[in-house]
Amino acid sequence: AAVMRLLLKCLRLGRRRRFKLVRQVEQLWQYGHLCLRSLLYNSFTNGDVVLDSLFEPVYWLVDHVTRWFGVVFVALVIGLTSSIVAIVYICLLPLILQTYTPAWICWHLAYGHWNLIMIVFHYYMAVCLPPPKHGACAGTHTGAALLPPRCVLKMDHHCQAAWLNNCVGHYNHRYFFSFCLFMTMGCIYCSISGWEMFRDAYAAIETYYQTPPPTFSFHQRAFHKSVVYLWVLCSSVALALGALTLWHAALITRGETSIERHINKKERQRLQKKGKVFRNPYSYGSWDNWKVFLGVDMPRHWLTRVLLPSPHLPHGTGLSWDLPPCVTEQRTPLLAI
Repeated sequence: AAVMRLLLKCLRLGRRRRFKLVRQVEQLWQYGHLCLRSLLYNSFTNGDVVLDSLFEPVYWLVDHVTRWFGVVFVALVIGLTSSIVAIVYICLLPLILQTYTPAWICWHLAYGHWNLIMIVFHYYMAVCLPPPKHGACAGTHTGAALLPPRCVLKMDHHCQAAWLNNCVGHYNHRYFFSFCLFMTMGCIYCSISGWEMFRDAYAAIETYYQTPPPTFSFHQRAFHKSVVYLWVLCSSVALALGALTLWHAALITRGETSIERHINKKERQRLQKKGKVFRNPYSYGSWDNWKVFLGVDMPRHWLTRVLLPSPHLPHGTGLSWDLPPCVTEQRTPLLAI
């Protein structure tokens, strides 16, 4: 009887698996049929829509596969940053305390620890604060209906597969940019400060293969390789992350996100053909755009909210975009849509 029950259970599991496979195939067929109908039905269809639809399976793959690597990327960022900090404390700081003047020692201790605190704070906030989505937006995205601007709460871009394991949007956009900025500043600081040490360490490593080999101790060899590793990693990150930081700084100056830049570009071209001028309704001028982005409502906020860690909320709810208090005058509204 026990064997018979086991056999029947296996048969039932086999049927369930077959039924599950059939349902999955049916769902894929319905999905493909819906995509084809939407391309033929939508009056707004153009080359970009067709291309986006063709890439939809790739987007699905990236969205469902890379999310499992998000934790790995976050751990990698934490691990690499921790290794640089460990090298600074173990290898470089004792040398600085022994050879530098008191004024330079105070400068390095003050700036280095301030930069480190800003990096850790903004990275933690960028990872832990997801940009909430507006539920009503999904309801309006049917047929040929167009999504209203910023209905997904000022979404900047999707970097779930990169350093944050998170989306960048309304509530964590400032933290993401500040992390990029302070990480770039920290890497530049380490590269410049460790340049002389890097040259000496690299020259010492080149002598390892001489005959007879130099008599370096294990501690000295570890010191040389650590300094070279620190300088190469920091210089590489400074170049790559610095370019990304400058790109986002330009977007912030224009009062745009990376997604809105593409939308505004197409809208500008469309209105230009009609002899009209497009103006970004969320741009208040370069200086005021930065004040809105950083949450600077009064002069002291440059210290308490920009130069020091601050968990203050951004302007607006993400659903409504009233004139921020720091903006001195109302800009020209959007002329036409």
